[in-house]
Amino acid sequence: MEHGDPPGNDRRTPVTGAGSRTEPGHAAPAAEWQLELEHRQQRLSERLDDEGLDAFFCPASSDLEYLVGFARKKAAFGLVEYQHQWVEGAFFRPGQAPLLVVTGALPEFARSPGGVGDVVSVAPADDAVALFASAVRSLGPLRRIGVSGKALASTLLQIGHAAAGAELTDDADIVTRMRMVKSAAEIVRMDEACAIADRAWADLLPRVRAGVTEIEIAAEVDHLMHRHGAYCPAFDTGVFAIGPNDLRDASLRLTRDPVRPGDGICFDFGAALNGYCSDFGRTIHVGDPDEEYLRCYDVVLAAQAAAAAAAVPGASGAEVHRVTRAVFEDAGIGRWFRHLTGHCVGLDTHEPLFLSGEEARRLESGMVFTLEPSVFWPGRMGMRVEDVFVCEEGGGRRLNRCPLDLVVV
Repeated sequence: MEHGDPPGNDRRTPVTGAGSRTEPGHAAPAAEWQLELEHRQQRLSERLDDEGLDAFFCPASSDLEYLVGFARKKAAFGLVEYQHQWVEGAFFRPGQAPLLVVTGALPEFARSPGGVGDVVSVAPADDAVALFASAVRSLGPLRRIGVSGKALASTLLQIGHAAAGAELTDDADIVTRMRMVKSAAEIVRMDEACAIADRAWADLLPRVRAGVTEIEIAAEVDHLMHRHGAYCPAFDTGVFAIGPNDLRDASLRLTRDPVRPGDGICFDFGAALNGYCSDFGRTIHVGDPDEEYLRCYDVVLAAQAAAAAAAVPGASGAEVHRVTRAVFEDAGIGRWFRHLTGHCVGLDTHEPLFLSGEEARRLESGMVFTLEPSVFWPGRMGMRVEDVFVCEEGGGRRLNRCPLDLVVV
Protein backbone atom coordinates (compact mmCIF):
# COMPACT_ATOMS: atom_id res chain seq x y z
CA MET A 1 0.00 0.00 0.00
CA GLU A 2 1.17 3.48 -0.81
CA HIS A 3 1.55 6.65 1.21
CA GLY A 4 -0.74 9.64 0.86
CA ASP A 5 -0.77 13.19 2.24
CA PRO A 6 -3.98 14.81 3.48
CA PRO A 7 -4.88 18.42 2.91
CA GLY A 8 -4.74 20.59 6.03
CA ASN A 9 -7.67 20.92 8.41
CA ASP A 10 -7.56 21.64 12.12
CA ARG A 11 -9.98 18.76 12.78
CA ARG A 12 -7.81 16.21 11.00
CA THR A 13 -4.74 14.24 11.93
CA PRO A 14 -1.88 13.89 9.42
CA VAL A 15 -1.49 10.34 8.24
CA THR A 16 2.15 10.24 9.33
CA GLY A 17 1.30 9.26 12.92
CA ALA A 18 -1.27 8.90 15.67
CA GLY A 19 0.48 10.70 18.51
CA SER A 20 2.78 9.56 21.26
CA ARG A 21 1.92 7.18 24.05
CA THR A 22 3.48 6.67 27.42
CA GLU A 23 4.90 3.18 27.64
CA PRO A 24 2.52 1.04 29.72
CA GLY A 25 3.61 -1.00 32.71
CA HIS A 26 4.47 -4.64 32.25
CA ALA A 27 2.14 -7.44 33.27
CA ALA A 28 2.57 -8.66 36.83
CA PRO A 29 5.46 -11.12 37.31
CA ALA A 30 4.64 -14.79 37.82
CA ALA A 31 4.79 -14.70 41.62
CA GLU A 32 2.53 -11.65 41.80
CA TRP A 33 0.08 -13.13 39.31
CA GLN A 34 0.00 -16.38 41.31
CA LEU A 35 -1.21 -14.39 44.30
CA GLU A 36 -3.83 -12.76 42.08
CA LEU A 37 -5.16 -16.17 41.00
CA GLU A 38 -5.12 -17.56 44.52
CA HIS A 39 -7.07 -14.52 45.72
CA ARG A 40 -9.71 -15.21 43.06
CA GLN A 41 -10.01 -18.82 44.18
CA GLN A 42 -10.48 -17.65 47.77
CA ARG A 43 -13.23 -15.26 46.67
CA LEU A 44 -14.93 -18.07 44.75
CA SER A 45 -14.67 -20.31 47.82
CA GLU A 46 -16.48 -17.67 49.87
CA ARG A 47 -19.20 -17.36 47.24
CA LEU A 48 -19.71 -21.12 47.19
CA ASP A 49 -20.14 -21.07 50.95
CA ASP A 50 -22.57 -18.16 50.73
CA GLU A 51 -24.69 -20.00 48.16
CA GLY A 52 -24.58 -23.33 49.95
CA LEU A 53 -22.74 -25.13 47.14
CA ASP A 54 -20.58 -28.16 47.87
CA ALA A 55 -18.82 -27.88 44.50
CA PHE A 56 -18.75 -25.84 41.32
CA PHE A 57 -17.72 -27.10 37.88
CA CYS A 58 -16.09 -24.67 35.45
CA PRO A 59 -15.26 -25.93 31.93
CA ALA A 60 -12.26 -24.84 29.88
CA SER A 61 -13.19 -21.22 29.11
CA SER A 62 -12.32 -17.63 29.93
CA ASP A 63 -13.73 -18.31 33.41
CA LEU A 64 -11.24 -21.13 33.95
CA GLU A 65 -8.40 -18.93 32.75
CA TYR A 66 -9.59 -16.29 35.23
CA LEU A 67 -9.57 -18.75 38.12
CA VAL A 68 -6.48 -20.91 37.55
CA GLY A 69 -4.61 -19.42 34.59
CA PHE A 70 -5.52 -22.30 32.26
CA ALA A 71 -4.78 -20.40 29.02
CA ARG A 72 -7.16 -20.64 26.09
CA LYS A 73 -6.02 -21.50 22.60
CA LYS A 74 -6.48 -19.16 19.68
CA ALA A 75 -9.99 -19.23 18.29
CA ALA A 76 -10.70 -20.95 14.98
CA PHE A 77 -13.62 -20.54 12.60
CA GLY A 78 -14.57 -24.21 12.77
CA LEU A 79 -14.62 -26.34 15.88
CA VAL A 80 -11.30 -27.97 16.75
CA GLU A 81 -12.59 -31.04 18.55
CA TYR A 82 -10.66 -33.91 20.06
CA GLN A 83 -11.50 -37.07 21.93
CA HIS A 84 -13.08 -36.74 25.39
CA GLN A 85 -13.08 -32.95 25.14
CA TRP A 86 -16.20 -32.78 27.31
CA VAL A 87 -14.22 -33.73 30.45
CA GLU A 88 -12.03 -30.62 30.47
CA GLY A 89 -12.52 -28.24 33.34
CA ALA A 90 -12.09 -27.93 37.07
CA PHE A 91 -14.11 -28.66 40.18
CA PHE A 92 -13.94 -26.06 42.94
CA ARG A 93 -14.88 -26.74 46.56
CA PRO A 94 -15.03 -24.34 49.52
CA GLY A 95 -11.68 -24.15 51.24
CA GLN A 96 -9.92 -26.68 49.00
CA ALA A 97 -7.63 -26.61 45.97
CA PRO A 98 -9.28 -27.10 42.57
CA LEU A 99 -9.44 -30.53 40.95
CA LEU A 100 -8.44 -30.18 37.29
CA VAL A 101 -9.62 -32.66 34.65
CA VAL A 102 -7.73 -32.60 31.33
CA THR A 103 -7.29 -34.68 28.21
CA GLY A 104 -4.38 -36.24 26.37
CA ALA A 105 -0.93 -34.72 26.81
CA LEU A 106 -2.17 -31.61 28.58
CA PRO A 107 -1.02 -32.61 32.11
CA GLU A 108 2.57 -31.73 31.17
CA PHE A 109 1.66 -28.06 31.11
CA ALA A 110 -1.77 -27.93 32.72
CA ARG A 111 -0.53 -26.83 36.13
CA SER A 112 -1.15 -23.12 36.17
CA PRO A 113 0.52 -20.26 38.04
CA GLY A 114 -2.53 -20.15 40.30
CA GLY A 115 -1.93 -23.65 41.60
CA VAL A 116 -4.31 -26.59 41.47
CA GLY A 117 -4.72 -29.71 43.55
CA ASP A 118 -4.99 -33.06 41.86
CA VAL A 119 -4.98 -33.39 38.08
CA VAL A 120 -7.00 -36.16 36.44
CA SER A 121 -5.75 -37.04 32.96
CA VAL A 122 -8.02 -38.77 30.45
CA ALA A 123 -6.06 -40.37 27.60
CA PRO A 124 -7.69 -41.26 24.25
CA ALA A 125 -7.82 -44.98 25.09
CA ASP A 126 -9.28 -44.41 28.59
CA ASP A 127 -12.85 -44.93 29.69
CA ALA A 128 -13.61 -41.21 29.98
CA VAL A 129 -17.01 -41.72 31.62
CA ALA A 130 -15.54 -43.92 34.36
CA LEU A 131 -12.58 -41.62 35.05
CA PHE A 132 -14.78 -38.52 35.12
CA ALA A 133 -17.26 -40.23 37.48
CA SER A 134 -14.38 -41.22 39.75
CA ALA A 135 -13.20 -37.62 39.83
CA VAL A 136 -16.67 -36.40 40.79
CA ARG A 137 -17.00 -38.99 43.58
CA SER A 138 -13.57 -38.09 44.95
CA LEU A 139 -15.01 -34.72 45.90
CA GLY A 140 -16.87 -36.33 48.80
CA PRO A 141 -20.57 -36.07 49.69
CA LEU A 142 -22.31 -33.67 47.32
CA ARG A 143 -25.74 -32.22 47.92
CA ARG A 144 -25.65 -29.12 45.70
CA ILE A 145 -23.37 -28.67 42.69
CA GLY A 146 -23.16 -25.44 40.73
CA VAL A 147 -22.43 -25.75 37.02
CA SER A 148 -21.23 -22.96 34.75
CA GLY A 149 -23.53 -22.06 31.90
CA LYS A 150 -20.53 -22.51 29.60
CA ALA A 151 -20.43 -26.27 30.30
CA LEU A 152 -21.33 -28.72 27.54
CA ALA A 153 -24.60 -30.59 27.87
CA SER A 154 -22.75 -33.92 27.86
CA THR A 155 -20.62 -32.75 30.81
CA LEU A 156 -23.71 -31.73 32.73
CA LEU A 157 -25.32 -35.12 32.13
CA GLN A 158 -22.22 -36.99 33.31
CA ILE A 159 -22.00 -34.90 36.48
CA GLY A 160 -25.64 -35.77 37.14
CA HIS A 161 -25.00 -39.49 36.66
CA ALA A 162 -21.87 -39.49 38.84
CA ALA A 163 -23.44 -37.49 41.66
CA ALA A 164 -26.83 -39.19 41.70
CA GLY A 165 -29.19 -37.47 44.11
CA ALA A 166 -27.28 -34.18 44.16
CA GLU A 167 -29.05 -31.01 43.13
CA LEU A 168 -27.49 -29.40 40.06
CA THR A 169 -27.91 -25.64 39.86
CA ASP A 170 -27.26 -23.20 37.03
CA ASP A 171 -24.61 -20.84 38.37
CA ALA A 172 -23.77 -19.29 35.03
CA ASP A 173 -22.87 -15.92 36.52
CA ILE A 174 -21.04 -16.84 39.74
CA VAL A 175 -17.67 -16.14 38.08
CA THR A 176 -19.09 -13.47 35.79
CA ARG A 177 -19.96 -11.35 38.82
CA MET A 178 -16.40 -11.71 40.10
CA ARG A 179 -14.96 -10.69 36.75
CA MET A 180 -16.99 -7.50 36.36
CA VAL A 181 -14.69 -5.36 38.52
CA LYS A 182 -11.05 -5.50 37.43
CA SER A 183 -8.08 -5.48 39.78
CA ALA A 184 -5.15 -3.12 39.31
CA ALA A 185 -3.12 -6.00 37.83
CA GLU A 186 -5.85 -6.73 35.31
CA ILE A 187 -6.05 -3.09 34.27
CA VAL A 188 -2.30 -3.10 33.62
CA ARG A 189 -2.77 -6.05 31.25
CA MET A 190 -5.67 -4.32 29.51
CA ASP A 191 -3.63 -1.13 29.18
CA GLU A 192 -0.98 -3.15 27.36
CA ALA A 193 -3.57 -4.67 25.02
CA CYS A 194 -4.87 -1.16 24.28
CA ALA A 195 -1.32 0.03 23.59
CA ILE A 196 -0.98 -2.60 20.86
CA ALA A 197 -4.11 -1.31 19.11
CA ASP A 198 -2.82 2.26 19.40
CA ARG A 199 0.54 1.37 17.88
CA ALA A 200 -1.03 -0.65 15.09
CA TRP A 201 -3.23 2.33 14.24
CA ALA A 202 -0.29 4.73 14.15
CA ASP A 203 1.64 2.43 11.82
CA LEU A 204 -1.38 1.77 9.61
CA LEU A 205 -2.23 5.37 8.73
CA PRO A 206 0.41 5.94 6.01
CA ARG A 207 -0.72 2.75 4.28
CA VAL A 208 -4.36 3.68 3.64
CA ARG A 209 -5.53 5.49 0.51
CA ALA A 210 -8.07 5.20 -2.29
CA GLY A 211 -7.72 2.00 -4.32
CA VAL A 212 -6.48 -0.22 -1.50
CA THR A 213 -8.94 -3.01 -0.71
CA GLU A 214 -10.58 -3.44 2.66
CA ILE A 215 -9.23 -6.95 3.03
CA GLU A 216 -5.67 -5.70 2.38
CA ILE A 217 -6.13 -3.06 5.07
CA ALA A 218 -7.55 -5.60 7.53
CA ALA A 219 -4.64 -7.98 6.88
CA GLU A 220 -2.24 -5.13 7.55
CA VAL A 221 -4.02 -4.33 10.83
CA ASP A 222 -3.71 -7.94 11.99
CA HIS A 223 -0.05 -8.07 10.92
CA LEU A 224 0.75 -4.87 12.81
CA MET A 225 -0.94 -6.09 15.98
CA HIS A 226 1.11 -9.27 15.84
CA ARG A 227 4.26 -7.27 15.17
CA HIS A 228 3.61 -5.19 18.26
CA GLY A 229 3.24 -8.28 20.44
CA ALA A 230 -0.40 -9.40 20.30
CA TYR A 231 -1.13 -13.05 20.97
CA CYS A 232 -3.84 -12.77 18.32
CA PRO A 233 -6.65 -10.40 17.28
CA ALA A 234 -9.28 -10.24 20.01
CA PHE A 235 -12.05 -10.64 17.39
CA ASP A 236 -12.57 -10.39 13.64
CA THR A 237 -11.08 -7.17 12.31
CA GLY A 238 -13.68 -4.93 10.71
CA VAL A 239 -12.81 -2.45 7.94
CA PHE A 240 -16.02 -1.20 6.35
CA ALA A 241 -16.45 1.78 4.04
CA ILE A 242 -19.79 3.58 4.25
CA GLY A 243 -20.62 6.60 2.12
CA PRO A 244 -22.40 7.99 -0.93
CA ASN A 245 -20.94 5.39 -3.29
CA ASP A 246 -23.57 2.73 -2.40
CA LEU A 247 -26.14 1.72 0.23
CA ARG A 248 -23.77 -0.43 2.25
CA ASP A 249 -24.50 -0.79 5.98
CA ALA A 250 -22.32 -1.72 8.95
CA SER A 251 -23.54 -5.32 8.94
CA LEU A 252 -21.04 -6.03 6.12
CA ARG A 253 -17.76 -5.68 8.03
CA LEU A 254 -15.21 -6.58 5.37
CA THR A 255 -15.08 -6.97 1.58
CA ARG A 256 -12.50 -7.36 -1.18
CA ASP A 257 -13.58 -4.02 -2.67
CA PRO A 258 -11.25 -1.02 -2.89
CA VAL A 259 -12.00 2.05 -0.82
CA ARG A 260 -13.15 5.02 -2.89
CA PRO A 261 -13.21 8.82 -2.59
CA GLY A 262 -16.15 9.83 -0.44
CA ASP A 263 -15.96 6.75 1.77
CA GLY A 264 -15.79 6.94 5.53
CA ILE A 265 -13.75 3.85 6.45
CA CYS A 266 -14.86 2.54 9.85
CA PHE A 267 -12.36 0.45 11.82
CA ASP A 268 -13.16 -2.05 14.56
CA PHE A 269 -10.30 -4.16 15.92
CA GLY A 270 -8.55 -5.21 19.09
CA ALA A 271 -5.60 -7.17 20.41
CA ALA A 272 -5.43 -10.09 22.84
CA LEU A 273 -2.44 -10.12 25.18
CA ASN A 274 -1.84 -12.05 28.40
CA GLY A 275 -5.43 -13.27 28.24
CA TYR A 276 -7.03 -9.81 28.02
CA CYS A 277 -8.65 -7.95 25.13
CA SER A 278 -8.72 -4.43 23.77
CA ASP A 279 -11.46 -3.05 21.51
CA PHE A 280 -10.70 -0.02 19.35
CA GLY A 281 -12.38 2.01 16.62
CA ARG A 282 -11.52 5.01 14.47
CA THR A 283 -12.46 6.51 11.10
CA ILE A 284 -10.51 7.47 7.99
CA HIS A 285 -12.23 9.59 5.32
CA VAL A 286 -11.06 9.17 1.73
CA GLY A 287 -10.92 12.62 0.12
CA ASP A 288 -12.22 15.90 1.52
CA PRO A 289 -15.27 15.44 3.76
CA ASP A 290 -18.08 17.95 3.39
CA GLU A 291 -19.35 20.17 6.21
CA GLU A 292 -22.20 17.81 7.07
CA TYR A 293 -19.75 14.97 7.57
CA LEU A 294 -17.50 17.10 9.76
CA ARG A 295 -20.50 18.26 11.80
CA CYS A 296 -21.65 14.67 12.38
CA TYR A 297 -18.13 13.61 13.32
CA ASP A 298 -18.06 16.34 15.96
CA VAL A 299 -21.36 14.95 17.28
CA VAL A 300 -19.75 11.50 17.64
CA LEU A 301 -16.88 13.01 19.63
CA ALA A 302 -19.28 14.98 21.81
CA ALA A 303 -21.32 11.84 22.45
CA GLN A 304 -18.28 9.89 23.59
CA ALA A 305 -17.19 12.72 25.87
CA ALA A 306 -20.67 12.96 27.38
CA ALA A 307 -20.78 9.19 27.94
CA ALA A 308 -17.37 9.24 29.64
CA ALA A 309 -18.49 12.01 31.98
CA ALA A 310 -21.68 10.11 32.83
CA ALA A 311 -19.94 6.77 33.43
CA VAL A 312 -19.44 7.26 37.15
CA PRO A 313 -19.82 4.64 39.88
CA GLY A 314 -23.52 4.15 40.58
CA ALA A 315 -24.74 5.13 37.13
CA SER A 316 -26.73 2.44 35.36
CA GLY A 317 -25.85 1.26 31.89
CA ALA A 318 -29.19 2.63 30.70
CA GLU A 319 -28.43 6.09 32.11
CA VAL A 320 -25.10 6.27 30.29
CA HIS A 321 -26.76 5.15 27.07
CA ARG A 322 -29.49 7.80 27.42
CA VAL A 323 -26.87 10.51 27.81
CA THR A 324 -25.11 9.31 24.66
CA ARG A 325 -28.31 9.10 22.64
CA ALA A 326 -29.40 12.58 23.73
CA VAL A 327 -26.35 14.09 22.02
CA PHE A 328 -27.36 12.49 18.71
CA GLU A 329 -31.03 13.38 19.14
CA ASP A 330 -30.22 17.01 19.91
CA ALA A 331 -28.13 17.15 16.74
CA GLY A 332 -31.01 15.74 14.66
CA ILE A 333 -29.26 12.48 13.73
CA GLY A 334 -30.55 10.15 16.43
CA ARG A 335 -31.90 7.76 13.79
CA TRP A 336 -28.36 6.93 12.67
CA PHE A 337 -26.93 6.06 16.07
CA ARG A 338 -28.24 2.52 15.92
CA HIS A 339 -26.58 0.38 18.58
CA LEU A 340 -25.60 0.38 22.25
CA THR A 341 -23.11 2.85 23.69
CA GLY A 342 -20.67 0.19 24.81
CA HIS A 343 -19.99 -2.95 26.81
CA CYS A 344 -17.61 -4.20 29.45
CA VAL A 345 -14.45 -5.90 28.21
CA GLY A 346 -11.75 -8.05 29.81
CA LEU A 347 -10.82 -11.68 29.23
CA ASP A 348 -13.61 -11.62 26.62
CA THR A 349 -14.34 -8.83 24.16
CA HIS A 350 -17.98 -8.53 25.23
CA GLU A 351 -18.69 -8.92 28.94
CA PRO A 352 -21.52 -7.73 31.16
CA LEU A 353 -22.58 -5.10 31.91
CA PHE A 354 -23.79 -3.40 28.75
CA LEU A 355 -24.26 0.31 28.24
CA SER A 356 -27.63 -0.07 26.57
CA GLY A 357 -31.15 1.19 27.08
CA GLU A 358 -32.15 -2.04 28.84
CA GLU A 359 -29.27 -2.30 31.33
CA ALA A 360 -30.39 -1.62 34.92
CA ARG A 361 -27.15 -2.81 36.53
CA ARG A 362 -24.89 -0.08 37.82
CA LEU A 363 -21.26 0.73 37.17
CA GLU A 364 -18.67 0.22 39.88
CA SER A 365 -15.16 1.59 40.24
CA GLY A 366 -12.77 -0.69 38.38
CA MET A 367 -15.19 -1.82 35.69
CA VAL A 368 -13.62 -1.58 32.23
CA PHE A 369 -15.83 -0.84 29.23
CA THR A 370 -15.94 0.56 25.72
CA LEU A 371 -17.60 3.77 24.57
CA GLU A 372 -18.26 3.46 20.84
CA PRO A 373 -20.67 6.04 19.40
CA SER A 374 -21.12 5.94 15.65
CA VAL A 375 -23.12 7.15 12.68
CA PHE A 376 -24.00 4.44 10.17
CA TRP A 377 -26.07 6.20 7.48
CA PRO A 378 -26.27 4.06 4.32
CA GLY A 379 -25.87 6.11 1.16
CA ARG A 380 -24.60 9.13 3.10
CA MET A 381 -21.85 8.55 5.64
CA GLY A 382 -20.19 6.25 8.15
CA MET A 383 -18.01 7.05 11.16
CA ARG A 384 -17.10 5.53 14.52
CA VAL A 385 -14.86 6.22 17.48
CA GLU A 386 -14.24 3.54 20.12
CA ASP A 387 -11.96 3.43 23.13
CA VAL A 388 -11.62 1.42 26.33
CA PHE A 389 -12.34 3.23 29.61
CA VAL A 390 -12.02 2.46 33.32
CA CYS A 391 -14.84 3.53 35.64
CA GLU A 392 -13.54 5.91 38.31
CA GLU A 393 -15.08 8.49 40.63
CA GLY A 394 -14.68 11.28 38.11
CA GLY A 395 -16.10 9.26 35.20
CA GLY A 396 -14.52 7.07 32.56
CA ARG A 397 -10.71 7.20 32.24
CA ARG A 398 -9.56 6.41 28.71
CA LEU A 399 -6.90 3.71 28.30
CA ASN A 400 -6.31 4.34 24.58
CA ARG A 401 -4.09 7.33 23.80
CA CYS A 402 -4.65 7.75 20.06
CA PRO A 403 -5.92 11.18 18.98
CA LEU A 404 -9.65 11.34 18.29
CA ASP A 405 -9.35 13.65 15.29
CA LEU A 406 -10.74 12.56 11.95
CA VAL A 407 -8.01 11.22 9.67
CA VAL A 408 -8.25 12.22 5.99
CA VAL A 409 -6.30 10.57 3.16
